[in-house]
Order: sequence, then C-alpha cells, then structure tokens
Amino acid sequence: MMISKNLQHIKSTLPEHVTLVAVSKTKPISDIKEAYSAGQRIFGENKIQEMVDKYDALPKDIEWHMIGHLQSNKVKYMAHFVNLIHGVDKFKTLKEINKQAKKHNRVINCLLQAKIAKEETKFGFTFNEIENILTSKETAELQNINIIGLMGMATFTDNEEQLKDEFLSLKTFFDLHKLQTLSMGMSGDYKLAIENGSTMIRVGSSIFGHRNYNQ
Repeated sequence: MMISKNLQHIKSTLPEHVTLVAVSKTKPISDIKEAYSAGQRIFGENKIQEMVDKYDALPKDIEWHMIGHLQSNKVKYMAHFVNLIHGVDKFKTLKEINKQAKKHNRVINCLLQAKIAKEETKFGFTFNEIENILTSKETAELQNINIIGLMGMATFTDNEEQLKDEFLSLKTFFDLHKLQTLSMGMSGDYKLAIENGSTMIRVGSSIFGHRNYNQ
C-alpha cells in the first residue's frame, strides 16, 4: 500500500500542467501493478530489455517512457510501443528512431537532452546544437519523429541556487522555441524544477522506495 500512498501524496502536490513519470527501473512488475491500480499510467525505464519485458507483461494502456541513455542499436526493440524518448543526445539517434518508427508506421515523440549540468558526466546537446537541430532541413525530413520538447538533468548538488540557475537556463531556451514538454526534476529536486518551469518530472525512489541494484 505504501506505493499508492506515496503516489497520492506526490500527485496531490503537483500543479495540473505537470505530468508525473513514475520511474520503475529495477522494480518488479508487482510494484508497477500497485502503482497502476492507484491510477498511474506513465512509467519510465532506463534499460530497453527490461522495458520490453514489462510492456509484454502489463496492461497495454500504459505509456512507456525511455528515460535512460539510449544506444542507437537498441531502438528497434522498443519502436513498436515506446511513447516518449527522453534522452536523445545525438542526431544519429534521431535518425535511427525515425527509421525504426517508420517500419511500424508510427511517429515517436522525442525530447532532446540539453546539457545544463556543470558535471562532465552528463550527456546532452549544447543550446546551439539544439537550435541547429530544430531548424535544420535534415530534421524536417524525419517524418516519423516528433520533437515535442527538451529534457535536462541538473548537477547532483544541494546548492539550490545552482540548480535554480540550471533549470531556469533551460526553461528560458525552451520558451524561446515554444515547445510543448520540458522534462526536468527527479525525486530530489522536482519541486524546485516545477517552480522553475518543468512540465514533466521523473520520480522513482519517492514512489517506490530506494532501488535494489543487486537484482
């Protein structure tokens, strides 16, 4: 019951325009079923094989979001069902998503991952690179993808001012391009992300409890 309680608590604090992605990576199907019974329909995974297995086993009105770093050669395994891909950080990957979506006669929604963190480890495009992708003729020719917005991961820090600056820089750029979805904020910083313009948050441990990586 803890999962449904956590979900209700988080949802009661969210503004109407904010979408909650329940990050179910490493979690068993029974946990997802509990969240599903509590009304949650959007789940995020970071490993394609795990997401495919869960898709096969669970109700088909679930929206699956790929939130992890994406390798182009794995796109084909989820192209028939994935609803939104959060972390596109290479143009090559966009082309592959387009190619695989076409095979299934689908248009796949994508978010471009912007590099807003100060850490070297985070993936993502610079704002200039995103600008070029959004306006390029080559992107316009990709008929089976739909770039609906941007995703950003802030630096892993307790410094709220720094987090606020990173979120705001992405929100400002996002507004400039009049996109639809801005995915920022996880369990530790989603409240601050919402205050600074996020329309989609990715929350795992605050719903499901801490992850067990030894599975």
